[in-house]
Amino acid sequence: MTDLVNPMAAEYAGLHTSSLDEVLTKLEANTINAHPHAQMLSGPVQGKFLEMISRMIQPERILEIGTFTGYSALCLCKGLVPGGVLHTIELREADRATAMDYFKQANVEAQIQSHVGDALEIIPALSETWDLVFLDADKVNYINYYEMILPSLRQGGWLLADNVLFHGEVLNAPVTGKNAKAMEAFNAHVLADERVEQVMLTVRDGLTLIRKL
Repeated sequence: MTDLVNPMAAEYAGLHTSSLDEVLTKLEANTINAHPHAQMLSGPVQGKFLEMISRMIQPERILEIGTFTGYSALCLCKGLVPGGVLHTIELREADRATAMDYFKQANVEAQIQSHVGDALEIIPALSETWDLVFLDADKVNYINYYEMILPSLRQGGWLLADNVLFHGEVLNAPVTGKNAKAMEAFNAHVLADERVEQVMLTVRDGLTLIRKL
């Protein structure tokens, strides 16, 4: 994995970012120590960024594609307005169960509706208009998720796509590897889409913030 940000700068950023709450700190430690894919965790800097974006938008309906162990959902739900709901979709039942446990520990289970299964099948069944979407699932389907979501994203609504730099592999010439090629295609797809405007940020593994026009 390429260091896209100077490790000293990344450490400095972490030291100068507000601390996350006790449940998130516990969830981060347990995921790092026990999960074989712990690198998928958003981490405290990206987590605080997600929280602040959500607080700025003050969404009523959030969709998250890719729950993992629940870290990003806990960050995102902090910006929900009273009565707001976050729907989160996870393919693996074991990860969903872990996330549900932490949602209960954080006393936000009433704000979060957790779904398990194939997101391409679940999303069409959700009759919602989204204010904020966080896309962090299988890379080969990013364009499919994007096209499925965009019609139900409100005008002026926001979509955050994670891993858009894919460990720096999208910077290679030529781009190789299935996931890196998928992310390169997704990035080009969004850039050419006149229905949206976007900014790509070099936060962690790359985040693109997209606004529907």
